[in-house]
Amino acid sequence: MHSNLETAFHQQQVLKAISGLKTFDRAKVAQVIQAATAGGATFVDIAADANLVRMAKELTSLPVCVSAVDPQAFVSCVEAGADLIEIGNFDTFYIEGKQFNGEDVLALTQQTRQLLPDITLSVTVPHILPLDEQVELATNLVEAGADIIQTEGGTSSHPTQSGTLGLIEKATPTLAAAYSISQAVSVPVLCASGLSKVTVPMAIAAGASGVGVGSAINQLDDEVAMIATVRSLVEALSTVQHCNRPVQI
Repeated sequence: MHSNLETAFHQQQVLKAISGLKTFDRAKVAQVIQAATAGGATFVDIAADANLVRMAKELTSLPVCVSAVDPQAFVSCVEAGADLIEIGNFDTFYIEGKQFNGEDVLALTQQTRQLLPDITLSVTVPHILPLDEQVELATNLVEAGADIIQTEGGTSSHPTQSGTLGLIEKATPTLAAAYSISQAVSVPVLCASGLSKVTVPMAIAAGASGVGVGSAINQLDDEVAMIATVRSLVEALSTVQHCNRPVQI
């Protein structure tokens, strides 16, 4: 694992800026990468496309992660310089009616590890599974070679309150998963989906070693606003009293 990334995970200070698994527009991806770099993010997560990886490596010194649900898509990206890979960001498929069960995710993990045995691998646990099944799957994924477990849930959460209460409601599924899974595995847990500067500290307090943020950044049109958002999230992380729970990477 990239040394700076490993240190950030140990310090529970990881902020992953996500441009989107299905975002292949070079200008948009570049905007997110540049905002992440200027704002102080730890690493960036982009769609699994070798040309995007090469562009990213020219734009930033941050570690570059690529996301996909096709193991074959990772190979050319790793050859192009991707530092780590992510099976997941399933949220983008739910609106299309496509779902991934535990067997699907475990099979993707095993196939990916056969193709790429050495690359740092993050795997998302689908939040559509009952919480106890999420924990069981996370344990099996680690045994299959996952180095990082990611949680999700924000895009399918429908808050009934506005303001701060609404932000907490929106993050509840991913926060619950982060807490439960972090108790069961020794690898870092990255809490993602539906987080804000209000709930980022809660994710760390729940046991996550870092957070992933997508729509709060990538849905903005102005790069200055993107940078300001990234910085506010980094500042929110810095307010947490870290327990420095040892993790294995």
